[in-house]
Amino acid sequence: QVQLVESGGGLVQPGGSLRLSCAASGFSLDAYAIGWYREAPGKGREALLCISSRDDVANYTDSVKGRFTISRDNAKNTVYLQMNSLKPEDTAVYYCATDLIPRCRGRWYFAYEYWGQGTQVTVSS
Repeated sequence: QVQLVESGGGLVQPGGSLRLSCAASGFSLDAYAIGWYREAPGKGREALLCISSRDDVANYTDSVKGRFTISRDNAKNTVYLQMNSLKPEDTAVYYCATDLIPRCRGRWYFAYEYWGQGTQVTVSS
């Protein structure tokens, strides 16, 4: 059974950092692309970053460029989203997703077959 579970969210002050984890089960994550997305209250889902099976990274939005990075630990079957210099506008529920294909999808693709349940990130003083 394919499952993605996000963790690592929480409350952080502006300028702080968080590392989100996307733990996979039911498949070997190293063979597939994993994307990170977020959804803020009153806004649509936004694509952030994707890492392919070859570790090529797709950056989908300028709003997190230079602040967020994506990486994977195949031994732990986990993909990470490192978030630095967090801003209040980064407040959202963060999701990881996969279609069990090796390459990343386009920026406007949201019809993934598998999504995690999401983890809440709140940036506030």
